[in-house]
Amino acid sequence: MFFAVNWMTTTTKITDKKLSMYTDKIKTQDEAICQLFFHCCMKDGRFTETEIDTVSELLVKLGFKNKLNFKDEIIKYLSYNTSITSDAEYVRHLVLLINPANTFALFSYCTELCLGDAELSPQEESLLASIASSLNIGPAEQEAIKKLCAERKVVEKQHLW
Repeated sequence: MFFAVNWMTTTTKITDKKLSMYTDKIKTQDEAICQLFFHCCMKDGRFTETEIDTVSELLVKLGFKNKLNFKDEIIKYLSYNTSITSDAEYVRHLVLLINPANTFALFSYCTELCLGDAELSPQEESLLASIASSLNIGPAEQEAIKKLCAERKVVEKQHLW
């Protein structure tokens, strides 16, 4: 039996010096979730209007509408995203800030955002592997979640059950 748990918990102080390069830009759990979602959309090198709409809708659905200014968060992300030298370190920093209680939920949202254009690029696959590693999600669980997200996309777009 599974129980729903609030995956939004308080922020965690970052002490790892390797990660400190991001602490001046991303300080709260809410910002970290937003930036992670943007990173998932942008990993294939494109940030389309559809992806912006999708991530905005998701953030509203998750209750961030009154907590964050999405336009400011996009501008913030675009101001530093090209300087990210290690996805693994960046993702680890964000996951530490998020401190999720429901790791599968967070991973599935990231997977859905990466699948926004209907396929996973090698860069998106690598990003999802970094996210899963930071969340301690094993390979079999990763594949099950990816398959579930892909199948849901097919059902939503093609109404194919």
